[in-house]
Amino acid sequence: MAGVMVERLPLAEQEKLSPAGLQRFQKTPAPLSEYEMKRLQNIQDNAKFFAALNLLETASALKKKTKTHTPSRGLKRTVPKVQEVEGVRRRSMRLQRVDPSGTPLPEAPVQWDPLSGDDNPMKPAGPLDMTPVDEAEILGFLKVWKEASLDGPAEALKQPLSNLKGYKSRLRSMTLGEEQVAKVTKNRIFSVAIHPSESRTLVAAGDKWGQVGLWNLDDRSSDDGVYVFEPHSRPVGCLHFSPAHPAHLLSVSYDGTLRCGDVSKAVFDEVYRDESASFSSFDFLSNDCSTLIVGHWDADIAVVDRRTPGTSHELLGQVNSKTVRTVHMHPVDLNYFLTAGAGDVSIYDLRRMKPRGMRPVASLSGNTKSVGSAYFSPVTGNRVVTICADDRIRVYDTSSLHAESPPILLSLKHNNNTGRWLTRFRPVWDYKQEDCFVVGSMARPRQIEIFHESGELVHAFTNEDYLGSVCSINALHPTRNLLVGGNSSGRLHVFMD
Repeated sequence: MAGVMVERLPLAEQEKLSPAGLQRFQKTPAPLSEYEMKRLQNIQDNAKFFAALNLLETASALKKKTKTHTPSRGLKRTVPKVQEVEGVRRRSMRLQRVDPSGTPLPEAPVQWDPLSGDDNPMKPAGPLDMTPVDEAEILGFLKVWKEASLDGPAEALKQPLSNLKGYKSRLRSMTLGEEQVAKVTKNRIFSVAIHPSESRTLVAAGDKWGQVGLWNLDDRSSDDGVYVFEPHSRPVGCLHFSPAHPAHLLSVSYDGTLRCGDVSKAVFDEVYRDESASFSSFDFLSNDCSTLIVGHWDADIAVVDRRTPGTSHELLGQVNSKTVRTVHMHPVDLNYFLTAGAGDVSIYDLRRMKPRGMRPVASLSGNTKSVGSAYFSPVTGNRVVTICADDRIRVYDTSSLHAESPPILLSLKHNNNTGRWLTRFRPVWDYKQEDCFVVGSMARPRQIEIFHESGELVHAFTNEDYLGSVCSINALHPTRNLLVGGNSSGRLHVFMD
């Protein structure tokens, strides 16, 4: 019976064994069958194979890589302390309808009735001091802004298109690092602007509650070069540095005011004010930027001359649309402007302005839902790009302004469902490559996309470490390889070479 395990003995034989004999049989291993030996060999081979794959190390590395790092530059988020009250059930801030700072949220986060009262009243009429919200020292920053504005207007705006291969190469050279991400405003970004300087990197953002944040990326001081002002009380829908006078930063707000941040005076001058209206966007009407065209949400169009005293308009007309989200001038023939809103995209002649019932020169048809924006190509104006809630980006041929219905060159399927808590996408053309435009994206990993007018995806800006959110609003520098994307938490992401 030697070599036989106890379990293989009959029960009667096991009972006859003495304790010493039973212990001896338990320690005596049974010989393995050929099948069992093959099975053990397979187990050993599999263990060596999986060990060679380094699966645990690879999984750990992937987990670390996919976790987006949130840089701490710029404004610091303050979380209010929650006081526990015995017997009272806790509710989330979303259900209490307050934001993280404790400010009550409005019923309608984007649209606003200027006649309604609330806890965030309009700013007083007249100029406002250029004093940061946190009362930080800004003399050094104002000096930098002045010096940057001495560069003068960029001369490369009329440059011919480069070949697409060279353009792609320049885009690939633009990267995003930790020092190029900062929280610039407290709330959701509605507009972004880039200073045209060749030597300094200065960007601005307007947010949901009237704040305008400016960020000097060349500043490595403890405050990260971020300064926040509050010239408005409602969303800053449009923001531009003046091409003719870069020391001026103009901003238009839903609160019915248009202001100019003048660094030489250190004030936000009031250019245009209408407390019964709500402004959506504006554009420069003249090459010296002294006159402006301003779009109202209720489809009024105002012409404003900054050289005349007062804060009223020179002309006021109403286009044939329910709303105006964006207004944009033709870059060559300044008699024509483009409006987008509701389901309408139309081109109008400024010389035919009427108080009511202005008829468009051309209507850009094909959009079946609300249109978020429409812009002429920046050099020739031969193209118009629109974005619509029907999940389409469309490009029109506007080389002939007298065509009643410009043809559609591109109808690109694109996920534009940003929802209620993200700012709507607004694709804008690249001054350096007029046939390409940049737009936000809902795709994962998070990215900012550049398309050719043919529909080709030219490049997607991604960074798994520092870009983990949707950048709805984007802007491109007119001459440098520099892209700025703003998200709904007030952060700017700057891709540059």
